[in-house]
Amino acid sequence: VTVTVTPIFSETKWSFDIALDTHSEELNADLTKVAVLVTDDQKEYSPINWKGDPPGGHHREGLIDFGTLSPKPQKIELIIRDIGGVTERKFLWITNS
Repeated sequence: VTVTVTPIFSETKWSFDIALDTHSEELNADLTKVAVLVTDDQKEYSPINWKGDPPGGHHREGLIDFGTLSPKPQKIELIIRDIGGVTERKFLWITNS
């Protein structure tokens, strides 16, 4: 399974465009349950919603929202668990706050 993540940061919310692609299995994970955002002070935030393709199929894309983080962290890590037999996939960004 290929997972591509593009951050979309604004003053009012932290969102990520996520694309999942595979040719070997159904993409059935509930992304609001397998994704977590971790800040530089190790606080974890669960997604507030997913706007995108429903579970199933071999290709999914959508936007996952985490709301507002305050104060703005200097770095964030998006962790996606248990997709395609991989325990954790980590995506890290320096926010230059």
